[in-house]
Amino acid sequence: MSKEIIIMIIGMAVVTYIPRMLPFVMFRGKELPPFLQGVLKNVPYATLGALIFPAILFIQEDIWYGLIGAAAAFIVAFMGANVIVVVIGSISVLTLYSYFF
Repeated sequence: MSKEIIIMIIGMAVVTYIPRMLPFVMFRGKELPPFLQGVLKNVPYATLGALIFPAILFIQEDIWYGLIGAAAAFIVAFMGANVIVVVIGSISVLTLYSYFF
């Protein structure tokens, strides 16, 4: 590999690491207000919804595929599951749907 590629990889690692490290350094020993904790607790679901919702509407072949996957994800998320469980649950439901229909 060339020197430029190695420098670019190191630079990308630093740029990725800094936003993840800063909150730990800035909020060390501090307690966030309960309202802010509640908001931050729901950020992964909001982000997941913002990423997935447009894709549901633009499925060309089978719109039911997107709607069933979204409904499964919504139901599992509403039950309070972790984000990875929501994704795996939706994938499982869509696997069954594609197998039987």
